Amino acid sequence: MKKLPLLLCVWLMAALPGFAQSFRFAFVTDTHIGSPNGGAEEDLQRTISDINQLPNIDFVLLTGDITEMGTDKELKLAKQIISQLKVPYYIVPGNHDTGWSESGGVSFIKEFGSDKFVFEHQGIKFIGCASGPYVRMSDGHIPRDATVWLDSVLAKTPKTQPIVFVNHYPLDNGLDNWYDAIDRLKKYNTQFSICGHGHQNRVADSEGLLGTMGRSNLRAKDAIGGYNLVEMRQDSVLFAERTPGVATKPVWRRIALGTRNYANGKTYDRPSFKVNETYSSTKKAWSYHSDANVISTPVHTQGLVIFGNSVGKVEALKEKDGSKAWSYQTGGGVFSSPAVHKDLVIFGSGDGYIYALKAKSGKLAWKTKTEASVLGSPLVEKGIVYIGGSDVKFRALEATSGKEKWAFTGLEGAVVSTPQLYEGKVIFGAWDRHLYAVNQQDGTLAWKWNNGSANRMFSPAMCIPVAHDGVVYIVAPDRFITAIDSQTGNTLWRSKEATVRESLGLSADKKLVYGKTMQDEVVAFETGKTAPKLAWRMNAGFGYEHVPSMLIEKDGAVFFGTKSGVVYSINPQTKQVNWAHKIDNSMVNTVNVLPKRRLIAATMDGKVEMLTY
Repeated sequence: MKKLPLLLCVWLMAALPGFAQSFRFAFVTDTHIGSPNGGAEEDLQRTISDINQLPNIDFVLLTGDITEMGTDKELKLAKQIISQLKVPYYIVPGNHDTGWSESGGVSFIKEFGSDKFVFEHQGIKFIGCASGPYVRMSDGHIPRDATVWLDSVLAKTPKTQPIVFVNHYPLDNGLDNWYDAIDRLKKYNTQFSICGHGHQNRVADSEGLLGTMGRSNLRAKDAIGGYNLVEMRQDSVLFAERTPGVATKPVWRRIALGTRNYANGKTYDRPSFKVNETYSSTKKAWSYHSDANVISTPVHTQGLVIFGNSVGKVEALKEKDGSKAWSYQTGGGVFSSPAVHKDLVIFGSGDGYIYALKAKSGKLAWKTKTEASVLGSPLVEKGIVYIGGSDVKFRALEATSGKEKWAFTGLEGAVVSTPQLYEGKVIFGAWDRHLYAVNQQDGTLAWKWNNGSANRMFSPAMCIPVAHDGVVYIVAPDRFITAIDSQTGNTLWRSKEATVRESLGLSADKKLVYGKTMQDEVVAFETGKTAPKLAWRMNAGFGYEHVPSMLIEKDGAVFFGTKSGVVYSINPQTKQVNWAHKIDNSMVNTVNVLPKRRLIAATMDGKVEMLTY
């Protein structure tokens, strides 16, 4: 064999450390199995069949939004089709796989083995991870456990080894913690990133780190869908769109490969914490960073702050200093806000059990098996636990034993929020378009309500209903506030005057229903049966907003959290902001307001903090 000239060999080695040979892989994204528009399954099947007949495809990368709503049924169907591939594939979830997931992401891991991957091919390290959000509507978010994992992967990676990073989102502020990934990757020889989410082929460069977004596999307005073929050469990577069974289009994206050096002295925008200087009287008493997302409201009992995280760990911190008192590991993510009954802490888990732990010790008191994940939060009254799950059942259990008292089986989707007890009824929403009222004594259906839309994404599933004087109030992603007759389930009135989403609350005197709009404002509607009356609206200055963090009134103030990690306190009388405090840059769950001017807040990134004000 003829030898290459020495200078050419040197040039090739400098172009891409690791001495990779040329190879090709398929880049498939946003398949949306279960899409109401139809054709998604056929589009994916056509793509898989096409890849199988192409020569020299080494592997396939699937970069999220594999399903429309992350249901177990959709995931199983997607797995069935994808498993027909004759080459290895590597897959991560997107926001559609986790945001509405009826298992909190547990079923994605069950079907595909993991929600992250790392492998080496021809000297190049490919790293992929999930990007959320999980169960609650929010910005994209690389899970806290994935960030911890990424640190461990990078720690074992030589600084010169070429890296390709794979995620569903572009590495920009569509991810609330985009900088966590970028700052890490730029310390290494990261060649480029690839992503989906935007459903189109386009450049997705981020702070000097080159990136490529791929088109959705869906056909949209075309007759056939499509994906990308990626060719890795010694000196460059080429992206070309492929129409399955038809043709490969000309190369539309070319990236030069080589040794990367990101130490160019440039600075980039990062989240600002200046608001904490503005309201300096509000202080962090202590802060704890869990090793996974916290997507629920911590409970406070017996001198402890107790919560679960997205990898199934329940942790108890000492109220006085935030140090860990105990932890308990369940078999699936915990998205359920715990409730207290005497000396017990009760919650659901993604592993399909409802648990009761001894609050002081964390020892198991009882657990009750269900037929699917339990993401709903319990409410306890007079020794009875009321909680919904993903097995299309809502249960009443004896709090001391976990024994089932009754189960309502008329659901068509998962319950992921906290119920309301009112006039002898248990009232709750589900991801099946409906709000339900079942009789507290025996679980029989009193009524069910929906807004008339066939779109499951408009379900009143995330808000915690409030009620007063024969009226139940809800808000939902359709951006209406709705008043419903508590006896009949009939609609009394609906208003879109203010673009409320999934956060509401009831004033202490029950004369007002509070809502958080999608842009800066808190609004208040008068409670009443006849017509919507907007009492007031105030600009709190929190910006664009869409997370389900309920508004809690206590001691003359209204408290709530936002998608950007800020907790607010406002005065409903003067319509002024009392204070605001930024914890991090991710969603703040519904806060827990304690006596003596203290507040517990938890964020999606796993921060749990005690604030004093």
